[in-house]
Amino acid sequence: MSEESAFRTLDDAEVAGRRVLVRVDLNVPVDNGRVTDDTRIQAVLPTIREISDKGGRVILLAHFGRPKGEDPALSLAPIAGEVASRLGKPVAFAPATIGPVAEAAVGALDDGDVLLLENTRFDKREEKNDPDFVAALAGLGDIYVNDAFATAHRAHASTEGLAHRLPAYAGRCMQEEIEALAKALEKPQRPVLAVVGGAKVSSKLELLGNLVARVDILVIGGGMANTFLAAQGKDVGKSLCEHELAGTAREILDKAKAASCEIVLPTDALVATEFKAHAPHRVASVDEVKADEMILDAGPASIAHVIGRLRAAKTVVWNGPFGAFELPPFDTATVAVAKAAAELTDAGGLLSVAGGGDTVAALNHAGVADHFTYVSTAGGAFLEWLEGKALPGVEALRR
Repeated sequence: MSEESAFRTLDDAEVAGRRVLVRVDLNVPVDNGRVTDDTRIQAVLPTIREISDKGGRVILLAHFGRPKGEDPALSLAPIAGEVASRLGKPVAFAPATIGPVAEAAVGALDDGDVLLLENTRFDKREEKNDPDFVAALAGLGDIYVNDAFATAHRAHASTEGLAHRLPAYAGRCMQEEIEALAKALEKPQRPVLAVVGGAKVSSKLELLGNLVARVDILVIGGGMANTFLAAQGKDVGKSLCEHELAGTAREILDKAKAASCEIVLPTDALVATEFKAHAPHRVASVDEVKADEMILDAGPASIAHVIGRLRAAKTVVWNGPFGAFELPPFDTATVAVAKAAAELTDAGGLLSVAGGGDTVAALNHAGVADHFTYVSTAGGAFLEWLEGKALPGVEALRR
């Protein structure tokens, strides 16, 4: 069975005239009642439109923030209008998730109508995946569609429990994410190159351990690279570095060698004595970092080497920036490698998948996010998938 058909999707669902519970990710940034980044809303519009156009009654389930009980400041009420304006049709709102108020709102729907229920996390049973809460939600619908990959690593009532109570399907956004990730690591075209950057090795130990066994080339950047350089006996001066993890870094290098995974670390760097934009800096070999200097980005020789390895790859998976990309000119490596990956993708020679908050910000900063094959907005779920973990919300949709 091909990976594309391993999950039930909207292609398998009969939605006309039926009440369709759709779990979406509407956990968007809001300032003074206005959504400041609507990426997540845009991502779920195709699923909402398709079900509505086919005559389904769309009942949206979503969480917002981390409320402790009912919190008016975290109501989804304002989000209904934001979804409606982008959808181009009315979106009703019910100030309840279950119970008489929710039931009445669902009962008032005609075919093609769209309704948003209140924040699922207003009920503390949501995060406990409580069977009674799952049953009450299931009573509002005939089928269940999960279109929220970003929450798929959590086994909550609306993300996992419902899939066991109603016929369950992946929405288009979820389907796109699953298929992109499968192509990148489960059945990839080789060689596969992974870029792992960011500040700390400690936050990505499981990720590195899983990747060395699954990819052909592992490029390590950012503050993490300093820990590996220190583990090899190099003096990294005042650089961000987890010296206590030197032993762990050496274990990862040994594991990579045993798995025939090529590790790429910087050979030169942009170094400065202070951490600020446009700080006086110089290019130095990683063997010549002075005691009062810190490594803030990869240097030109390292960038050229990474781009050379990128040209040899057929698939790239990217999580985390190379340097202190928020501070120019220490964004040089991130931007240069991102642009090279985008050009190779546009030319048809590379499948490129990236994800994680900092990564999305870095690719947007480089102006190339739209040129990658797939950019995941899911933080935790994307990382857990890269770590090789099964995601409850995804597993529940398997045939």
